[in-house]
Amino acid sequence: MSTTSLPTPDRAAELREALLQAGFTADGLLDLLGAPAYAALARSETVPALRATRGPGDGALASLIRLFLLQQPEPYVHAAEALPVEAALADGWLRREGDEVHATVDVRPYGGPDGEDWFIVSDLGCSVGGAGGIGSREEGVVLGVGGASTTLAGITVRTPVGSALDVGTGSGIQALHAAQHATRVTATDVNPRALEFTRLTLALSGAPEAELLTGSLFEPVGEATYDLIVSNPPFVISPGARLTYRDGGMGGDDLCRTLVQEAGARLNLGGYAQFLGNWQHVEGEDWRDRLRSWVPRGCDAWIVQRDVQDVTQYAELWLRDAGDHRTDPAEYTQRYEDWLDEFEARKTKSVGFGWITLRRSDAAEPSIVVEEWPHSVEQPLGEAVLAHFARQDYLRDHDDAALLEARFVLAAEVVQEQVGAPGAEDPEHVVLRQNRGMRRATKVDTVGAGFAGVCDGSLSAGRILDAIAQLVQEDPVVLRDRTPEAIRMLVEQGFLEPVAHPAP
Repeated sequence: MSTTSLPTPDRAAELREALLQAGFTADGLLDLLGAPAYAALARSETVPALRATRGPGDGALASLIRLFLLQQPEPYVHAAEALPVEAALADGWLRREGDEVHATVDVRPYGGPDGEDWFIVSDLGCSVGGAGGIGSREEGVVLGVGGASTTLAGITVRTPVGSALDVGTGSGIQALHAAQHATRVTATDVNPRALEFTRLTLALSGAPEAELLTGSLFEPVGEATYDLIVSNPPFVISPGARLTYRDGGMGGDDLCRTLVQEAGARLNLGGYAQFLGNWQHVEGEDWRDRLRSWVPRGCDAWIVQRDVQDVTQYAELWLRDAGDHRTDPAEYTQRYEDWLDEFEARKTKSVGFGWITLRRSDAAEPSIVVEEWPHSVEQPLGEAVLAHFARQDYLRDHDDAALLEARFVLAAEVVQEQVGAPGAEDPEHVVLRQNRGMRRATKVDTVGAGFAGVCDGSLSAGRILDAIAQLVQEDPVVLRDRTPEAIRMLVEQGFLEPVAHPAP
């Protein structure tokens, strides 16, 4: 990786047009490389892609793949057939050595959510699927798009907003997404080089310019407030802050805690803040309580733990990420010891990873949901996030009596499964399962299954329960008394959707 001066975006529009004309897009890559070679790129394996670009007639697209994705030198005459090569050399996108040109940055096609053709610019070898893969140990390295980046982009609420803030922007992927639905975008990073890469990413993708500010966390924006805040922060819990792009530089999970706690004061009423993060599982402490304590006053929260690793797995993951496993064995051993010493000192037994969403509601009784959900979900989840908080509002405003007067419909894509021994007359239990969004599953009794099955919005919950009570020969008063808790759970998890009462 070179830390020399970066390209200028002055003629990025001209370069973008050439890239699009050559088919240097996400779809174009798949068409030329084929699915196996394209998938191999995501694993930082370049040999299949190199072979695929040697075919006859591939022309400009093959040259661009070799140049910008695989970081191979390309003959000047071939590059000139694909690009305005002199402009690219003058602006610093390429450098020339004799009869060959070399890319100075990694340029990776990225497909936007509505079919946009975008380009993410990062350091050489530091795009996922780039020639060298992630693993550079240089402190100021700026990475391209990885799984964490796309996860955050997928869960982010995408309603039109006046202002959005991307904290720790890196190569600018979150700012790029935000520019599609925010009137004003601000991006910050402690690494000035990252802001320059964000500028290049936005320009090459044809997106509006953003306000770019250098500094840590919320310090660069002062007292400004926003409708949307997003951050894929350097959340790795490590002994020290060796790598700016990933290590928080604060003790334990303090960086993530500080980010969450300070976000509330930077949100406009009704605004959302959405983060990825790591958190410690400490001996003698419930991790859920730890995260609840982070939620700032005036905010509702939905926190989802997606994965947990013990301290040895966690240390090994990030040692490999930095390439330490390829260094001197004694140095690797010492670094491993340092990680374990850090965890032992903090009584940390494991580390959780997941999503944190805040919504500024100023509610007297905020809704704080902290849960573990390691199962598959359907991205994008932005609409599911909005629906979650809408359901929390509904439940907060409806006591048990109001729930019994309300009408509900079974959510779309919910199926019922009966579980029991083969040949049994009655199932042991019934499971309701969602095939969309969070893809939840919940066990219900026969009353719950029957209730959900007839919810079509025509009858109130209380009238449905009265009918069920008659069928199962149960006291309707008792059934009405014990069922609202189950209804509340089905609404909270999205199995039932409240419907408005018909107009009088």
